[in-house]
Amino acid sequence: MKPGARALGIAESFRGRTDAPDETRRSTVAGAVVRADRVVDGLGYRRCTVGGTDATDAVSELIDDVGRPDVRYVLIGATAPAWFNVLDFSAIERGSEQPVVSVTFEDSEGLEAGLEDAFSGAELEARLELYRRLPERRPVSVNDETVYVRSVGLEPGEAADVVRGFTPEGGRPEPIRVARQAARAADSYAESLVRAE
Repeated sequence: MKPGARALGIAESFRGRTDAPDETRRSTVAGAVVRADRVVDGLGYRRCTVGGTDATDAVSELIDDVGRPDVRYVLIGATAPAWFNVLDFSAIERGSEQPVVSVTFEDSEGLEAGLEDAFSGAELEARLELYRRLPERRPVSVNDETVYVRSVGLEPGEAADVVRGFTPEGGRPEPIRVARQAARAADSYAESLVRAE
C-alpha cells in the first residue's frame, strides 16, 4: 500500500439520552479520511436514527459531503450501527463508486437472532432481507489479531490486503479508529449541549 493512499473510515457513536422518544434518538456517524501513512486528511459528520433504517442514507450523504475523489476505499466499522440500522453495502458502493469494506471485531453467529428478538412483522422482514443480501463475512488475520471482513467491489483477498495496509498496529484499521474517536467526541459534545439547556 502506497503511503499516500487514502481511505474514508466510517464509524458511529450513540451516547444520547436513553429516555428520549425513539424518533429523536440519533447516533453520530463520523467519516475520517486517513492516508495509509496515518495522516488524517479530513473529517465529516452525519446522524442516523437509533433502531431506524436510515444508516445507509446517512453514510452515503456523508461520503458525498466529504467529496474526496482521491479516496480509494470506504472502510466501515459496522454492519448494523445504531442498534440494528442495517447497512446496504452494495448501495453505498454504487453511490460512492468506491469499493466498500466492512470490518467488525468480534466472532459471532450473526445478527439474525438479535434482529428477531428486537423486531417483528414488516420491520423484521425488511431488516432480515437486507442483512441476508450482505456479502459473506470472512476472518482476516491482521497483526496477530483476527477481524471479520465483508466487501463489495473487491475480491476477498484484495479486501484483506486493504485492511492490512491501513492497519499499522493492532487489529483496527486506522481510518475506522480515527472515525470512531471523532464520532465519540462529537456525540459527547452534542450530549453536553443538551444537558446544558
